[in-house]
Amino acid sequence: MAFRAMRAARPARAPARPMVNDRMMLSDLTRRVARPRRRTLAVAACMWLAAVPSLSVVAPSTAWAASDTPSSTAAGSSPGASAAPAASRPHAASGASGASAASAATPASSASSASAASAASAASGATPASAASETPASEAAPTPPRRHPPLSAHEAESATARALDMRKRFAQEVTRRLNVPANEQRAYGERLQRALAAADLADLAGEYVVMVDRAPNVQALFIYFRATPANAWLLIGAAPVATGLPGQYDHFLTPLGVFHHSPDHMDFRAEGTTNENGIRGYGHRDMRIFDFGWVDGERGWGKGGKSAMRFQMHATDPDRLEPLLGIRHSKGCVRIPASLNTFLDRHGILDDDYQARVEAGKSLWVLRGDREISPIAGRYLVVIDSARKTRPAWSPLPGRGAWSKLPKGGDTAD
Repeated sequence: MAFRAMRAARPARAPARPMVNDRMMLSDLTRRVARPRRRTLAVAACMWLAAVPSLSVVAPSTAWAASDTPSSTAAGSSPGASAAPAASRPHAASGASGASAASAATPASSASSASAASAASAASGATPASAASETPASEAAPTPPRRHPPLSAHEAESATARALDMRKRFAQEVTRRLNVPANEQRAYGERLQRALAAADLADLAGEYVVMVDRAPNVQALFIYFRATPANAWLLIGAAPVATGLPGQYDHFLTPLGVFHHSPDHMDFRAEGTTNENGIRGYGHRDMRIFDFGWVDGERGWGKGGKSAMRFQMHATDPDRLEPLLGIRHSKGCVRIPASLNTFLDRHGILDDDYQARVEAGKSLWVLRGDREISPIAGRYLVVIDSARKTRPAWSPLPGRGAWSKLPKGGDTAD
């Protein structure tokens, strides 16, 4: 989701009391970083001004559990995690540079958390070393992704048939869809391949991959599949999204790269409550927040630069903000339609590493009881920027009526 940025430190104060409602005080969200003659605070947030739903937090090792949630957070959160690693990278590989190059070429206990940040910014004055020194073990040593073995010719044929059936389901279940022409499907498949190759994943096949084009004139998500490295990427479906809108304090550009959806930083689910602006920042109750961990994000305000932020993909307010999908409007997260959130969740499109934990005997309540266990589930989110100068007809802007329900403060929600 989007992200909470840095604020100037105040003199030391007693720890805030546990919160018992759906909101949090700033002192519940901050930490202190030592510096000669001054202090700075690294404050994480996706939902600071407007998106303040209660969340179901599920990850015992989640890095933001202590820094972004009050002491009333459920027992499943880690009490030892107190700071965001300032120098985290995408788990898959050095995907940011690869996605940038490709662009140039053509988430059993509930927590009442006011922010449950999707992105957290380390203070611009904080030294990377001081923040990184508090990196939780789960972030420092991520579990390697489970890779699909090469498919035989018969298996490849069966997998492709599954993917084509999933394309039909996408058309039936996802209400906000984009009709991408065949030539554009091929072009984006090529962009996807370049980004994966730059992240040392050129031979990735036999699993679904989700890709987002953060270009202001596109703002779209694509689901792709190919059975073998010799096959072209097959589009399963596309939908409008909203990525980070720079130019305002606390807003990040959505990071570029290849991001590993790992249970090392566990997903969680929204409670569906509203904040003071009437915004359900994570969408209605039970919407899943796909958590990609701490990454280096580019600040969209001031002099720019990089800060650690929590990167998430999630639904948004179905009445007030979802109609605005298709333009940059988040604080750095990837906002997606509710129907797409349910589709990804129910069919386990990015859940292969979660399923590996289940097969190893772990119980993950965040997974739906009625989910589909797919042999071709994936785990990677790729973010590119095609830098298109004009808006393609297949990715239209929101209609004028989309702004009619946006409340005051809605532009700073996430």
